[in-house]
Amino acid sequence: MKKTEAAVQRCKTISTLQKILGGKWKLEILYYIAFQDIRRFGALRRQIGEITESSLTKQLRELEADGFLIRHDFQEVPPRVEYTLTGLGRSFMDVIAYMKKWGEQNLPEENSL
Repeated sequence: MKKTEAAVQRCKTISTLQKILGGKWKLEILYYIAFQDIRRFGALRRQIGEITESSLTKQLRELEADGFLIRHDFQEVPPRVEYTLTGLGRSFMDVIAYMKKWGEQNLPEENSL
């Protein structure tokens, strides 16, 4: 099979989802914003723990650019920025909830959130 034939057979929807949500922390960021009401940059960083400030910034910017998050800058000193889900982001929460449930049922306990 030629390369071009293989490319035609790829599932475009799954490929697009992988590109959008393939970042190391994106699903976890969306989970904390949606289900644990963690909306501020510093709180997200503390919750995830292992993420660097620059990586969190990059992931949040990409999620915002892809239409999953809205960034609210309150123009205060000290700076206060919060993130909320867009309609698109909220519509994806059933998928994340199902993934979490599946993980709890099928993955070893130490791997679950």
